[in-house]
Amino acid sequence: MPTYNKLVRDRIADIIRENGKTLSSRILEHGEYVEALKVKFNEEWREYNEAPDDTHAIEELADMLEILYNLAKLHGVDEEVVNEVCQRKRRERGGFSDKVFLIEVSDD
Repeated sequence: MPTYNKLVRDRIADIIRENGKTLSSRILEHGEYVEALKVKFNEEWREYNEAPDDTHAIEELADMLEILYNLAKLHGVDEEVVNEVCQRKRRERGGFSDKVFLIEVSDD
């Protein structure tokens, strides 16, 4: 039996059972959950970087977004607030779509 020891999406245990398999799992304590989300984000980031095509890349980006929304909940806000902050920052400071790469700034 494979051992995973990792955070999985909420329905994974049900899906495993529906496929006739047994599993063991537990609910994480708060601190463990925070750390597991961070580990999971890094896992998804690696998978995004290794994605062989756009379809797989979008799947990994969606996983990262789900993790980010759950991290935001731990900071007391929902995904709507995160999106509002993102929009505000884009209005005030811009996004990243212009591809500006800052080299240096001089005080002259």
